[in-house]
Order: sequence, then structure tokens, then C-alpha cells
Amino acid sequence: MSKKHSLSKSFAYAFEGLAAAFKNEPNFRIQAIIAILSLFLAIILRFSPTEMSILILTIGFVLVLELINTTLEALVDLVSPEIKDKAKLAKDISAAAVLLSTILSVVVGVFLFLPKLFKL
Repeated sequence: MSKKHSLSKSFAYAFEGLAAAFKNEPNFRIQAIIAILSLFLAIILRFSPTEMSILILTIGFVLVLELINTTLEALVDLVSPEIKDKAKLAKDISAAAVLLSTILSVVVGVFLFLPKLFKL
């Protein structure tokens, strides 16, 4: 596959994708808002660089999986507009990956935030 557009155009497409996900995907919007609130709280609680890095990586993990899930669901809907067992399985497993990452992010959040909150 050859490149047909510039690097700046590639970034523009990526930002359009983020904007579309934020506008059209309620779960992505909720996760992004929670991520921003978590980052603000981490700043207020004076997270160390290591704690902040762990938080940012965890947030990124969840948001990236949500974007991949959205992509997979769109592709499955495109190639299989009618409900088929294999299409449903693909969508369900992709959603399960997001759910698992979200649960794990809550566990990480508990380890990062609770000690700081108990010190208050």
C-alpha cells in the first residue's frame, strides 16, 4: 500500500477519528471524561512521575481498546449487516476486552488513589 497523503494529513485523519469517536460513541465519551477527571485528581493529589505514568498508560490502554472495539464493530456491521453467530461473537469478545480493561483500570486506580486519599 503506497502513501497518498502527507504526514500532516495523516495526523488530521487521526484527529478526525478521535473527534468522531468522541461525538458518536457514548462509551468512549464517558471513558474520556473519567480519564480527564482522573488526571486532574492525580495532579491535585500530587502523583509522582511513576504514579502518573502508570495512570496515563492505564487510561491509554482503555481508550485504545475502546477505539479498536468501535472499529471492529463498524467493520463487522459493514461486512455482515444481518445478525450472524460469528459476527456477534466477534463483537461480544471485542466488547469483553474493553470491559476487562476497564475493570483492570479500576483496580489500578484503587492502588494509586486510595493511599493518597487516606492521607488527606
